Amino acid sequence: MNILKFEERFPDEESCISFFKAKREQEGVVCKKCEEKEHYWLHSKSMFQCKSCGFRTSLKSGTVMENSNLSLRKWLMAMTFFSATKQGFTALELQRQMGFTRYQTVFDLCHKIRVIMGKRDDQYKLEDMVEYDEAYITKSTSAQKKKSLNRGRGTQQKSTVAVMAESTILEDPKTKKLSKSCRYFKMKKIEDLKAKTAEKLIKDFINKDAVLQTDDSTTYAKFEDFVDVHVTELSSTKEGRFNLKWAHTAISNLKSDLRKYKMISERRLQNYIDEFCYKLNRRYFGERLFDRLIIASIQPYWQSSG
Repeated sequence: MNILKFEERFPDEESCISFFKAKREQEGVVCKKCEEKEHYWLHSKSMFQCKSCGFRTSLKSGTVMENSNLSLRKWLMAMTFFSATKQGFTALELQRQMGFTRYQTVFDLCHKIRVIMGKRDDQYKLEDMVEYDEAYITKSTSAQKKKSLNRGRGTQQKSTVAVMAESTILEDPKTKKLSKSCRYFKMKKIEDLKAKTAEKLIKDFINKDAVLQTDDSTTYAKFEDFVDVHVTELSSTKEGRFNLKWAHTAISNLKSDLRKYKMISERRLQNYIDEFCYKLNRRYFGERLFDRLIIASIQPYWQSSG
């Protein structure tokens, strides 16, 4: 949804309240006090009231907007900008487009949206055939810290990101030529290249019945303990490049997308990766991406996280 359609669809705060109320009712409102799902709507207060215990829930409560002083319309407009482009959206650009005075307000809003994107994707595991590789992403490093880095050790200024791609091999019935299509991706910042770190990612994010493709690094030696089949190949060979085609493509696109951000701290890096991955996994959604983002923002993550 572009900004012109947004203005038509949400001309004022009341239209946003009506839309968001309908979405919350559609997804189900959960009482924080007794976890009951049946509620009355208090029109005069724009709140839900639990039929069981009488506890009241505001429209923003239990969503990414909880404790925010920003209007619903500003939140929905921000999500429109985030979902209107396949590329990442910088806080500085959002500040310019929406006319915010304080940069920090916009910066925090952007990262809250990125967090829900990551949480939404964490609900799903990759299956069938999965490619796995690592990438090195440049992070912001203070001038003082740069002085302490060993000469020639450029990787000390980079963070390591594990990249997983769910791919399928296709064969042309006429030429018998093989190609690959890809559905979903997962990307996670990791602290080290130890085998245990990689193994935990495999267990957490890849179905145990999957066929896993990696290069022949010794780090991946015991991956067959966590998946049905583990295929290894030198990444420099023709077969290796084919096996890891989509993982390498995703790495290249991720690095290109992150260049628009002048400084990315290691603490915030996963949020930027989550935005990139969320949009990549929904690259064919078109205008439906806005509504999917709204649904992700409504999910009561407080319930599952305790």
